[in-house]
Amino acid sequence: MILANAFCLFFFLGEEFYEASPYEPVTSRLSDIFRLASIFSGTGADPVVSAKSNHCLDAAKACNLNDNCKKLRSSYISICNREISPTERCNRRKCHKALRQFFDRVPSEFTYRMLFCSCQDLACAERRRQTILPSCSYEDKEKPNCLDLRGVCRTDHLCRSRLADFHANCRASYHTVTSCPADNYQACLGSYAGMIGFDMTPNYVDSSPTGIVVSPWCNCRGSGNMEEECEKFLRDFTENPCLRNAIQAFGNGTDVNVSPKGPSFQATQAPRVEKTPSLPDDLSDSTGLGTSVITTCTSVQEQGLKANNSKELSMCFTELTTNIIPGSNKVIKPNSGPSRARPSAALTMLSVLLLKLAL
Repeated sequence: MILANAFCLFFFLGEEFYEASPYEPVTSRLSDIFRLASIFSGTGADPVVSAKSNHCLDAAKACNLNDNCKKLRSSYISICNREISPTERCNRRKCHKALRQFFDRVPSEFTYRMLFCSCQDLACAERRRQTILPSCSYEDKEKPNCLDLRGVCRTDHLCRSRLADFHANCRASYHTVTSCPADNYQACLGSYAGMIGFDMTPNYVDSSPTGIVVSPWCNCRGSGNMEEECEKFLRDFTENPCLRNAIQAFGNGTDVNVSPKGPSFQATQAPRVEKTPSLPDDLSDSTGLGTSVITTCTSVQEQGLKANNSKELSMCFTELTTNIIPGSNKVIKPNSGPSRARPSAALTMLSVLLLKLAL
């Protein structure tokens, strides 16, 4: 009985630190959105003008120009700012739901610009931090222990799935160029945005325009003998090079261009014709078939291609068939008659006639 209880306790406490993501892996990239972000962030433009721009404010203005983005953003701002009572600043459950709807239904070209905009000053960074209305959706009177918060998250199947997906796509990898799994910034940014609107909602910890630090609303006080695991869990947010690089890269519009690690294929080259094809005896240089056509025919025959798949082969057959006498292997020039005498036969007859006259 004691062994059974000990086994149950071990099983309960020994849950996996990283769980497998239930979502399909993200293989596409946001190169176009990264380039769009670089335009709005002023990368490559006058540094003085770019430094004076509030890119987070520009992102909010762009959202207001899109009907769907404006509608859903106005909805979550209204809900998250609605005070319930003097002791209850808002309805967090409804605020989280409105945030999930915004990030799930609005295209990432708008949501990412608001979440990951690059900043050069305090005002811009504070606007970025306020994007999700943190006083309602993020902050609380006290910070819970991070492992306790993780436990609460894992009791909800959707929050648990989003957390597992974040770990799968943002866990720091020291075997890649970007420190992200498969060098995929998009997967990490999407997983981060997917956790907003749950108990594990992350956000920027301060308004620093240069140092990017994000975290869920928790700490590791009171972790006891689980403090090491708690610190490791928290560092996946606060000291994560993959997540930091992904946010900075999007803000600067500098997505990494990594070649796929698949088998390399060499481009097929046209076969080189070593020898000039021999022409029939009665085919002169003035024939309508040029050298290029003969070379094309030879190349096509060597490759064994089909006529209906090659423009050159079709031309080759057209030229040849119009210059071949049916039922014969003899090639003639177009418009040449069958009774045309050969020059060699005329010379032979002239020689015989001159010989008879001499005799």
